[in-house]
Amino acid sequence: MARDSGTPEAAAVGLVLARPARLLGIEPFFMEFIAGIEERLAERELSVLLHVVPTHDAEIAAYRRWAARGLVDAVVVVNLAAGDTRPGVLRELGMPAVVVGNREGEPGMPSVRTDDTGPVHEALAHLLALGHRRIARVSGPAELLHTRARGAAMAGRLRDEGLEAVTVEGDYSEESGARLTEQLLRRPEPPTAILYDNDVMAVAGLGAAKGLGVDVPGQLSLVAWDDSTMCRLATPALTTMSVDVHRFGMSVAESVLELIDGRPVADRASPTAHCVPRGSTAVRACPATV
Repeated sequence: MARDSGTPEAAAVGLVLARPARLLGIEPFFMEFIAGIEERLAERELSVLLHVVPTHDAEIAAYRRWAARGLVDAVVVVNLAAGDTRPGVLRELGMPAVVVGNREGEPGMPSVRTDDTGPVHEALAHLLALGHRRIARVSGPAELLHTRARGAAMAGRLRDEGLEAVTVEGDYSEESGARLTEQLLRRPEPPTAILYDNDVMAVAGLGAAKGLGVDVPGQLSLVAWDDSTMCRLATPALTTMSVDVHRFGMSVAESVLELIDGRPVADRASPTAHCVPRGSTAVRACPATV
């Protein structure tokens, strides 16, 4: 499926998202990520063929349809999971693919790597420096490799401090962010700080804390992941782990273009997320009691 870079034909790069479609309307990450991919592909008259499905099985079925009809020149694979069968199916279909994130097992495909450890350590360093010792995390789905990597990084860092890592599993939705935050705050020993795996859950968690009468940041510090507009407009504005998602998408598109052209695909990594302190984090005070 390699193409001459000078061909005038318009074609497409496939991206299948196995997630509830309702989340795309409220979660800014993927829209900004896709915009970055499209900006770079547009220079070559390529477009993104986006398909949203509920499961990885449905995603694989979409790949088979695309391969049978020759609808895409390559695909971008996101949200790698433990025991993921998608790379093997794509090899079987002979469909060029770029993997986003770190893989387990044999490489086999070009990838744009992500650092899931360093940013967690940086977020924890910020909270520990503020005196927090009861730190919880509201994670994404546990089967995702980046969720596991962040969890391992958090557990290891807190263990070095003689502390316990408390993690509850969410699904990136507003509902799970609010529900799990409330559950954490109703514990006999509630956390004084919570780290979230995305911005939507963090904003919902802020609302849940306010609803329980818990002052942020006076009694509870919150850190979001992904620095979207909603984090900056929240009251107080949320401290975030900020990454240039648009540039991330453009890096993925660069790898896709090299793959399509039959050139060696350069080793690339996502821009690293860094902590941007704002009004939702402060020196630890007395924990909230609800």
